[in-house]
Amino acid sequence: LGVIVYQDQVLEVAIAMAGFTTGEAESLRRAMSRKRSHAALDAHRERFCAGAIRNGVSEQTALMVFEKVLGFSGFGFPKSHAAAFAILAYQSAWLHLHHPAEFLCALLNAQPMGFYPPATLLRDGERRGVTPLPPDINRSQADCTIEQGSVRIGLGYVKGVGRTAEDIVGERDQNGAYLDAGDLVRRAPVGRDVLAQLVRAGALDPFSNDRRRLLWEIRLHRAPERGQLALALDGSPAPPLPVLSEWDRMVADHETMSLSTGRHPMALLRPSLPAHIRTSRDLATDPSGSQVTIAGIVVARQRPSTAKGIVFLLLEDEHGMSNAIIPVTVYERDRIAIRAEPLLEVSGRLERREGTINVLAERVTPLRRPGRAEIGPAAAQPPDVGELRAAAPHANSFGRGRRGAR
Repeated sequence: LGVIVYQDQVLEVAIAMAGFTTGEAESLRRAMSRKRSHAALDAHRERFCAGAIRNGVSEQTALMVFEKVLGFSGFGFPKSHAAAFAILAYQSAWLHLHHPAEFLCALLNAQPMGFYPPATLLRDGERRGVTPLPPDINRSQADCTIEQGSVRIGLGYVKGVGRTAEDIVGERDQNGAYLDAGDLVRRAPVGRDVLAQLVRAGALDPFSNDRRRLLWEIRLHRAPERGQLALALDGSPAPPLPVLSEWDRMVADHETMSLSTGRHPMALLRPSLPAHIRTSRDLATDPSGSQVTIAGIVVARQRPSTAKGIVFLLLEDEHGMSNAIIPVTVYERDRIAIRAEPLLEVSGRLERREGTINVLAERVTPLRRPGRAEIGPAAAQPPDVGELRAAAPHANSFGRGRRGAR
């Protein structure tokens, strides 16, 4: 149909129409794909038109074809790449559908990569029936693993632990499971800062559900020096410490692993949010054209150069994803929140077109917890969403290209 689809066809057009040699055609392709100087492209334009005229093509037609070739260069790539991408997309979709646990496990072990952060991958797995299991000092390997159809988070996934997880697992495999926090301190060939990170991530929860008490306890025990026997010493009893709430545990998980196997942050916030805030599941049945307000964690921000300043947001709540389109005027007014806040509230008009659901934003604000006056004096204090700023670094990225959040 006269439409150039692959870079390979640029070579064919230049050779067939303008009489380019293979080397000259390849030089033209490189000049376009690498966005070289206009002088280089002008030189190729003159050569292209001259060669086309010699082959009986009018100058007007030659110029038109050359401009189409230049326009294609902004997004085209080789046919071999297209075929490879298609095969990978098909294989990934097949694994995602038929082996969701193995697919999720492999993706987590391959991080950092791709468009979606680990927390979002984990929630997608949950929606496909894959149960995520927290790191466990006596069950986890260094990497994430499959455990009876579920995905167990590896000890090496905890920030600051890394490959030292292999030493912890090696000691456990050789000499048996760790009995308690003291046994772990005495046997594990790692520093107490590493063990403290494992406590914060919940890897020692099988010993005690009280992470603050465990943090206290690992400071009371001392690993034996080389050549010395371990001495059992009674340390000072832990003072009364407040128990971590479910929200606090979720924040600690995100701080140490960039994900949480507990409930989604929006599920914890939902009881304290105004009733008019819709979920991603509600949007599927809300009438097109209606005014809606949605809220969620920012998974990706995109501002493609071809979108003329429009920003695309991908928000995640406990049920799935929502797309928000931010017009230029709204972005200029609310840009601080759009660029920096990990949780956002977006109000606008619902659009449903060809199976795609979008919210055309009219206002974007940070998602704030309501005050006691808004939820009633008898209600429990809602969690502080500001704590997620440091715990959700992926939400502060701003992608410009097709790969999204970077």
